[in-house]
Amino acid sequence: MPVTAPQRARSTQPPLDRVDRRILDHLADHGRSSLADLAEAVSISPSSAQRRLRRLESEQVVRGYRAVLDPEAVDRGLVVHLSVTLVDHTENTVGRFERHVVDLDGLVSCHHVTGDVDYLLRVDVADVAALDVLLRRTLARIPGVARLTTMVATSALVDRVTHV
Repeated sequence: MPVTAPQRARSTQPPLDRVDRRILDHLADHGRSSLADLAEAVSISPSSAQRRLRRLESEQVVRGYRAVLDPEAVDRGLVVHLSVTLVDHTENTVGRFERHVVDLDGLVSCHHVTGDVDYLLRVDVADVAALDVLLRRTLARIPGVARLTTMVATSALVDRVTHV
């Protein structure tokens, strides 16, 4: 069974309006803003900002807050994108692969995709030696993996996952 994101809670609230979207844009770049700063940034009162933020959190539009770490400082300086093709799409093969991959050290994202490959992964590792271990001792040993294609990032034009 595929790993899925938590479903958004159903609500009688109206869909996201322009102010909600401005709040979300601000939080995406400034997650540690105080309510006063958030309210000022989107031109609403602090009480309105608090009310809207609580609703967005309760409806799981805002799913959490996190720290953005320096990849080099935590031995994750090499950004690797991997495409994975499975031998078949049976429940057994897919389930086994997904159970193995969700616990990978350094896994940033894993997407089940359409097209010529089955999964796209982003894994941040320390260096090429760590990548070699990941490929040969971990991913290649997962039953049902037919092909791995590795792409090492040489620079990042935009990376909203790790850049400050």
